[in-house]
Amino acid sequence: MLTIGIIIGSTREGRVSPQVANWVHAQASEFEGFETEIIDIKSYDLPFVGTGDADPAFGNKIASLDGFIFVVGEYNHSITGALKNALDTLRPEWANKVAGIVSYGSLGGARAAEHLRGILGELQVADVRSHVALSMFTDFEGWQSFKPHDMHLNNLNAQFEQIVRWGNALKTTR
Repeated sequence: MLTIGIIIGSTREGRVSPQVANWVHAQASEFEGFETEIIDIKSYDLPFVGTGDADPAFGNKIASLDGFIFVVGEYNHSITGALKNALDTLRPEWANKVAGIVSYGSLGGARAAEHLRGILGELQVADVRSHVALSMFTDFEGWQSFKPHDMHLNNLNAQFEQIVRWGNALKTTR
């Protein structure tokens, strides 16, 4: 059984990412082949890279997982600085694991997802093709209340299937 961390990639006040993470978690609970847990980077002491030691609990948590589903909002056409910092804080703990991306933004968070894919490649994380792109215009009421359209479930389930296949394959490399 794989253990997949749902990484909340925003730390800002008023963020909607916990709503999205909870939705992913609820959908994943009905899927066989892995268990999920929500990892909120806001819960860890992660100073700017190079300015102090990171919370060892964060490294231990990431090391214990078989893969990730990143919930990323698009900020200024990219991922949040907080998520970039969390990724840069560790290196071997991320490697040889699988990742899925659930993004949101005015264009479904597509630009953030593409930036994240490049970073994950450098960290030796294999991201799966299926991607859930949520629109702030149609999947959120008033840009605050998450109301996803059912059409996203097809992509999310395809992502879950790919995570299981890749996650099991990559587990043999660690």
